[in-house]
Amino acid sequence: MTEAERRILQRVERVPFGRFHWRLLVMGGLGYTFDAMDGALIAFILPAVTALWSLSDGQTGVLASSLVIGYLFGAFFAGTLGDLIGRRAVMMYALAIYCGATLIAAFAPNWRWLFCCRVVAGIGTGAEATIIAPFLAEFVHKQHRGRFVGSLSGFFSFGFVFAAVLGYFVIRASPEGWRIVQVVSTLPIVMLLWWRRSLPESPRWLIERGRVAEAEAEVARIEAGVMQRGSASPLPIESVEIPTAGVREGGSFTGNLAALWRPSLRPTTVMLWILWIAITFSYYGFFTWIPSLLVKQGMTTTKSFGYSIIIYLAQIPGYYSAAFATEKLDRKWTIVLYMVLGGASAYLMSMAGSGASITIAGFLLSFFMNGTYAGIYVYTPELYPTAFRTTGMGVASAIGRLGGLSAPIVIGYTYLRIGFGGVFVITTIVLVVGALAVGLLGISTAGKSLEQITAQELGSSRRPRDR
Repeated sequence: MTEAERRILQRVERVPFGRFHWRLLVMGGLGYTFDAMDGALIAFILPAVTALWSLSDGQTGVLASSLVIGYLFGAFFAGTLGDLIGRRAVMMYALAIYCGATLIAAFAPNWRWLFCCRVVAGIGTGAEATIIAPFLAEFVHKQHRGRFVGSLSGFFSFGFVFAAVLGYFVIRASPEGWRIVQVVSTLPIVMLLWWRRSLPESPRWLIERGRVAEAEAEVARIEAGVMQRGSASPLPIESVEIPTAGVREGGSFTGNLAALWRPSLRPTTVMLWILWIAITFSYYGFFTWIPSLLVKQGMTTTKSFGYSIIIYLAQIPGYYSAAFATEKLDRKWTIVLYMVLGGASAYLMSMAGSGASITIAGFLLSFFMNGTYAGIYVYTPELYPTAFRTTGMGVASAIGRLGGLSAPIVIGYTYLRIGFGGVFVITTIVLVVGALAVGLLGISTAGKSLEQITAQELGSSRRPRDR
């Protein structure tokens, strides 16, 4: 790292948290809101299209997995492309893809057509969800990064609540309601106009690609905006510690993938893949099937959607409580705590029999699983160097979607054999396994700049991993 590059990174780190960051939070957060709404709607569409096209449990499970299949490919390629062509470009293409595919899905004549459209929409949502968190993390001072990125992921919860409300008031109100809500999901296409004009490119990424002059210009614009608005004065640049060691390996599609397995990063990569598989299996298994499982427990569709809204509302405090806990408990231990408590909630769910007990256990499970996601979206991009940060995030997220892909299918085919309780015993086991992986292999990151974390990782093969 040259002295000029180091100086630019110091200037990024010293920018006081203020209006610039809040604007980035809203821009990225709205992307997450509509991504989540589009993804969550499949849970409410399923009962309608299952009845419309007389689908079997297996076909319903396959259709439920359509978005996750697309998400897998979207996450993988968004991560790898984000390190090669830039974070900003990937965000904008992803938004256009999912809006276009969702609009076409609204006119699906059969379940196979709907399946294909949902796969393509999943590519867009997977790409966007993967790229936004590392993009925003690269702009924020180490003292605020945990709360900031954790709060960003909290916007997912609003999307799920909107989906539940649309399911309750639109899908159940009309035979064509499942088509109408998909048209509504295309409205965020108008955000492209705002993003194109206002989204900056990450100075950290520009430096890694050798575009130092552009990085300096981006930072200068940010600093000018801060001074113009009369925000708090930047920290003295000498007080910002940026290690001189850096990572320049990678730089290509295959090079970046290979870099994830360098000896010092191998334990981190293994831990993250286990973590993402565990939480995504549990999450998609629960949220995709909960309205249908409630119907199978004897509730009416209307009543099951009503309970689902209550369960989905738990996501909001779940995300934001964990966003603040990541700074107090560290990302690692926040994830472990929320996964263990999520496992306990899933066990309570397995024993629940009444509508009230199911709702309480489901509320707690929703709270802790989404809190876990807040921690993961902070933690994952922190653990990889800028040179292949989005590749690491994208591959981990894509690997996790294997869990999300299998969950609806596994539940669809095994429900008749293991019953309602058995489904959530499986969820308990999976969440505890994920917590153990993080507890044993994870490192602490709170209070450290991204470059300091990279320096710690580079030295991890020569000293015990931070517990």
